[in-house]
Amino acid sequence: MDENAIRAALQRYIDYSGVDQDISHEIYHEDAVLEFPQSGERFEGIENFREWRRIYPARTDFEIRRLRGSGDLWVMELIVTYDSGSSMFGVSVFEFRGDKVIRETIYGGEAWEAPEWRARWRSSRPIVDDSPAS
Repeated sequence: MDENAIRAALQRYIDYSGVDQDISHEIYHEDAVLEFPQSGERFEGIENFREWRRIYPARTDFEIRRLRGSGDLWVMELIVTYDSGSSMFGVSVFEFRGDKVIRETIYGGEAWEAPEWRARWRSSRPIVDDSPAS
């Protein structure tokens, strides 16, 4: 699959996540694996993680901040909002086999205030999406 097709597939995945689990899960192979290292959870087979996502107890909204990759490995930085509350940051690592995802590894965390003691070394330029336009 070429880069533009992968970008489009990952955007479609985000656009439909939390909205339509059948469409959002089209990106995966049937035997895909979903991992959450922070909780130690591993889900094997698309049916196992699609079904718990159907009954997820919060409304989720996703925004892609940056998407980088090539070949079979892609990394997505995103912002996730639960029930219109505070935003959290996340990273999803996608491993492709052919034109579908065979493994997704998800990391998440809350934002924090930058400590003042490091200010003198910090760049004044904000973090921006420097990935190629899709």
